Amino acid sequence: MLKGEELKGAGLAVAATACFSTGAVLVRFAQALSPFEVTSFRLLLGAALVGTAARMRGVPLALDGPLRPQVIAVGFVAALHFLTFITSFYYTTIAHALTLTYTAPAMLVVASRIFLGERLRARQTLGLLLTVTGIAVLASFEPTLTARMLGGDLLALGAAASFAAYSLLGRHLRAALPLLRYVFWAYLTAGLTTLPLAVATLTVPYRVGPLFAVALQALLPLALGHTLYNAAIRRLSPTLVSLIASQEVMGGVLLGWLLLGEAGTPTTFAGMAVTLAGIILVLW
Repeated sequence: MLKGEELKGAGLAVAATACFSTGAVLVRFAQALSPFEVTSFRLLLGAALVGTAARMRGVPLALDGPLRPQVIAVGFVAALHFLTFITSFYYTTIAHALTLTYTAPAMLVVASRIFLGERLRARQTLGLLLTVTGIAVLASFEPTLTARMLGGDLLALGAAASFAAYSLLGRHLRAALPLLRYVFWAYLTAGLTTLPLAVATLTVPYRVGPLFAVALQALLPLALGHTLYNAAIRRLSPTLVSLIASQEVMGGVLLGWLLLGEAGTPTTFAGMAVTLAGIILVLW
């Protein structure tokens, strides 16, 4: 039974997941903009919010020379993750995009086995098999699947793969740098990397609604959600925090249904359930 600091950590993890869950519907509300604009503006504003928070807490943002190329490389991978993640919502359903993106932990386990020599537990192996089965259900048996949706699903899998790479590359950097400094430079690099694409696809004149949705994306799932998540793992097992955060899938699907009327098919929910079961086994 959780108590004291662990209970506080669980509460922070739930709050972080609630913030994460708003991301999908906010992308939908911003779709008058190009996905490149949404990605770049969200990241640059998120970097500004994190930078402000760092200044207020007295955290210096200057990067040491030897670490600078590594952080910038992580930022490039983060740019790929956010761009594929956000673009996937332009082509496929919220349920598909979130479920497939959350296969990242399974991909990370495989990557850690290949590149770091970390052994797979029997439960993780079963989880990987379930995750692949769930993806097959979503991709092969979904009655509403179209070529456009399939493209969005592939983008979501690309978002999962790039997030796994982002996590793997940044593993030692997160320990070597203060959190706010690390995410500031990762977000800033990713935002600047995607800025030329945003400029090339400007959708001016802008309307207030989509821009406000982008601002909320920078605040809720990016700056606030990430901060709460990292505060949670200082008080509670990272495994439990990750399990709680995986419920972003259900939260995002629920908000999509309540706010956008986007209901899934029975096959969608079956594929989600099998995939999430696999992810839980991988993380447990």
